[in-house]
Amino acid sequence: MRTTNLLTIDVEDYFQVHAFSGVIRADHWKDFELRVQRNTHKILEILDQENTKATFFVLGWIAERLPELVKTLDREGHEVASHGYGHQHIGKQTPEEFRADLRRSKDILQEITGKPVFGYRAPTYSITNRTLWALPILREEGFRYDSSIFPIRHDYYGIPAAPLTSFKIGLDHAKLGRFSDLRIEPAPFTPAGPVPLRDGDLLEIPVTTLRLYGLNIPLAGGGYFRLFPYWFVKWGLRRINEEGKVFVFYFHPWEVDPDQPRVPGIPYRSRFRHYTNLDKTQRRLEKLVRDFSFVPIASRISFQ
Repeated sequence: MRTTNLLTIDVEDYFQVHAFSGVIRADHWKDFELRVQRNTHKILEILDQENTKATFFVLGWIAERLPELVKTLDREGHEVASHGYGHQHIGKQTPEEFRADLRRSKDILQEITGKPVFGYRAPTYSITNRTLWALPILREEGFRYDSSIFPIRHDYYGIPAAPLTSFKIGLDHAKLGRFSDLRIEPAPFTPAGPVPLRDGDLLEIPVTTLRLYGLNIPLAGGGYFRLFPYWFVKWGLRRINEEGKVFVFYFHPWEVDPDQPRVPGIPYRSRFRHYTNLDKTQRRLEKLVRDFSFVPIASRISFQ
């Protein structure tokens, strides 16, 4: 029997990525053609071929303009979770601004679906050692799990010291200056059954990395899925499953859109990360959902 893994999609459009924020201001987003709807429907067709369901972390700005898309996700049995409203890096917000962004997104999504929103993923995985103050706010605003901490080193995000599998965070004290200040309890997803989550807990769900030769290799999605050859990704993910672990995979709708407009003025590193192998993503996704079994995050949590 195949291990059931967790599939997540961050629903945002190509012009909203953090790497482009230096040349595309948020107040200019309205001037761009929305391509996220067609790309998300393309993803839904791929998932439907294998009867696969996923968690869609939807940007509130997108949901506000495309409520029918959110209704379709919910109606087809996928989980709708929050990606915030304005796709702003948490480190560039005050706690008050972050709370307002959370509430706005959650209210929009719950109004559209008529269902509670349990999960959150920060734009650009921007819960880092500098923004741990966001975790108590998430719990205060009614979120039960977060998937914003990436256990790697990166110029935009990452907490290398974070566990590689999911863990509960105790938020009963105010000292949150660094990751080691957190009171954590391992709570890994396993094939054995759902993770029990008590009232008051916040479950943190890192995107999966492969521990190899003393390094955390981020092969479970996004640009890494496009940069590494598919055989290596498949080998690494199978190895994680063979170790009795469930992996968390992610990607974006714009990654199945090789014809998206090219944005001028982008630094070379960001241009390389964003555009490399866009023409290969759809084919690789089709292989991924054939080779592995997936479900939404909330289906593997027992909310108590």
